[in-house]
Amino acid sequence: MSFKEYADYDGLGLAELVSKGDVTPSELTEAAIERIEEHNDTLNAVVHKGYEDARATAKQDLPNGPFKGVPFLIKDLGLKVTGWPRTNGSAFTKDTVDTMDSELTKRFRASGVVFVGKTNTPEYGITGTTESGLLGPCRNPWNPDHISGGSSGGAAAAVGAGIVPLAHASDGLGSIRIPAACCGLVGLKITRDRNPNGPDDFDRAIGFSVDHVVSRTVRDSAAMLDATGYPEPASPYAPPPKERPYMEEIQQSPGKLKIAFSSETPSKKPIDPEVQKGFEDTVEMLKSLGHEMIDRSLDVDFKAYYRAQGAVSAGNFAAGMRRRIEQIGREPREDELEPLTWAAFKGGSKVTAEQAMHGWQTLRLLNRQVLQHFEEFDVFLQPVLGTPPPEIGVIDPVRLEPREVNKRQGKAFPYTPPFNFTGQPSLSLPLCWSEKGLPFGMMFTGRYGDEATLFRLAAQLEKEKPWIQKRPPVWS
Repeated sequence: MSFKEYADYDGLGLAELVSKGDVTPSELTEAAIERIEEHNDTLNAVVHKGYEDARATAKQDLPNGPFKGVPFLIKDLGLKVTGWPRTNGSAFTKDTVDTMDSELTKRFRASGVVFVGKTNTPEYGITGTTESGLLGPCRNPWNPDHISGGSSGGAAAAVGAGIVPLAHASDGLGSIRIPAACCGLVGLKITRDRNPNGPDDFDRAIGFSVDHVVSRTVRDSAAMLDATGYPEPASPYAPPPKERPYMEEIQQSPGKLKIAFSSETPSKKPIDPEVQKGFEDTVEMLKSLGHEMIDRSLDVDFKAYYRAQGAVSAGNFAAGMRRRIEQIGREPREDELEPLTWAAFKGGSKVTAEQAMHGWQTLRLLNRQVLQHFEEFDVFLQPVLGTPPPEIGVIDPVRLEPREVNKRQGKAFPYTPPFNFTGQPSLSLPLCWSEKGLPFGMMFTGRYGDEATLFRLAAQLEKEKPWIQKRPPVWS
């Protein structure tokens, strides 16, 4: 296999070559390593190079999963890999080395992938841009002066540049969908608890965060979720059942769907004209495909929504930091945390039990309102971003004051968080590009537990407006 040919295939395509004997897992591993060495100085996507482990794994008798022999990257946040560092993008936890695999790590391994490294992430995954003081900024393969999104920015940059065909990502308030949108990828935030969170899942206590992948094709996303998304023994939360494998769903027509749409932001402020134009073009395309389009917004009190989430998230973050402090054996120094993280830790430590529980109660009531809307339509369409991907430094959590960071994040990423609150599946598809050649995704949100409809619709749109042949300037 030549250097060029490797990046022409998605993950399932590479695995098929392995199954036919046309290429070996070791050859694929070397191809991925070559690309990391070729592009990482530009992108800063891979922050731990696990080459020795990858080469040893590739020579072993790999599990006969759907991605046998395919190179894969793990995000340097949350998920544990035995013997590998896990910094969480923070100087405070930079010396952590894990002694066990998370359950999802085991399932990724069982799919047949070969771990070649770990990807860049902002400190504790807080921001929608990947620009930490410890790991440095991760850059967009479509234009390295611009962000790759966050918090799965390293994963998206690596997949977008053809280093690997798919990579682990996680989403707490938009951290799969935002980087997928910034880098021209498929990014599905799955239904809450669809993938396992254990065994050490205190960071998932409030249920906002989920783990899956970013990929270049819909079928890679579907196949990986089929491989990983089944009930976890001893989990207190059972995932909602699915009717059949997602790989079968993408072979089915979505039929005529009722799709509600709105580009209205929670602040009611207008979005960038290019994003608005892309959104309107997407609505027209969906009409042309025969779907019933319903112009309506989510009727919810967003000020109350975000105020309630703020109290819950603040208390959860402070509690998570307290567990890290117990593990490390000391309090963090202020210079070991970025200003936004320090403010979140100190502010969260002041949240009372009454405030946190009042926030939970409010979220439950407002979530019910949002979910009731989905009884009237199948899918809700919005943009993912409020602007095309900003330049590096515009949303800088190291340099800027926390209030300013959050203000700028609100402008750039206004849409994604509510579906973390409700736990619904929500999908970014790379349907639009700016005049300067930067991608920005459109977001399709389904009913709770209904990834199936999203996969069927995504497969239709991938065929209608194929993106797989689009190549960024930083490409393998």
